[in-house]
Amino acid sequence: MRDRDEIECWLTDMDGVLVHENHPVPGAAELLQQWRDEKKPYLVLTNNSIFTPRDLSARLKASGLDVPEAAIWTSALATADFLKQQIPGGSAFVIGEAGITTALHEAGFIMTETNPDYVVIGETRNYSFEAITKAIRLIGNGSRFIVTNPDATGPSADGPLPATGAVAALITKATGREPYIVGKPNPMMFRSALNRIGAHSETTGMIGDRMDTDIVAGIEAGLHTVLVLTGISDQKEIDRYPFRPTEVLDSVADLLR
Repeated sequence: MRDRDEIECWLTDMDGVLVHENHPVPGAAELLQQWRDEKKPYLVLTNNSIFTPRDLSARLKASGLDVPEAAIWTSALATADFLKQQIPGGSAFVIGEAGITTALHEAGFIMTETNPDYVVIGETRNYSFEAITKAIRLIGNGSRFIVTNPDATGPSADGPLPATGAVAALITKATGREPYIVGKPNPMMFRSALNRIGAHSETTGMIGDRMDTDIVAGIEAGLHTVLVLTGISDQKEIDRYPFRPTEVLDSVADLLR
């Protein structure tokens, strides 16, 4: 087992780890400052593909956390990165918001409804029946089916909202085709994040609040994994799983020197 002092780079989840309902978790600002002072490369990861890194940086700043956009890695960026490697200059029909459309544009992709290489489903608050129908027909005609993240629901003030995974399931049911999902718990998201900051799995730590996404993907990517209890996991939740994080901490404040 690696010692925490040997960790040279950090990946951290955002919601439930650094922020909780738009309020910073105590210790989060200090930890980000500690990494800056120690010149430790880090990335803040999120499966949310609605927002661009610039949007998220501004939201974090409004919560009192200083995270530059270059230090944010979303499932949308990971998806664009993956598709660019697969078919450089390819084309896509996209259901999603600025997060995924901007990432694909910047990766050199063309958005089209005519024989696209890919149908890409991202997070959105405005799923249109017409767009979903179009996606189903394009996949039926041979476009490859890609989904930014598997989350079936997302949080809102009024309760859960159907999210990317739920819409993907609808399309799978209609087409009989399973998508390739890039976001956590696919370790692909962590590998692309490691590449982004030139990090090695042996000397990188991952902080998360979910056993079923952050921790399992961190373990599969070969990282030192830290589960914090400020999000949705508690000891009972940990005991449900056949794998264990390297460390379980009350919060990110426990990582301060």
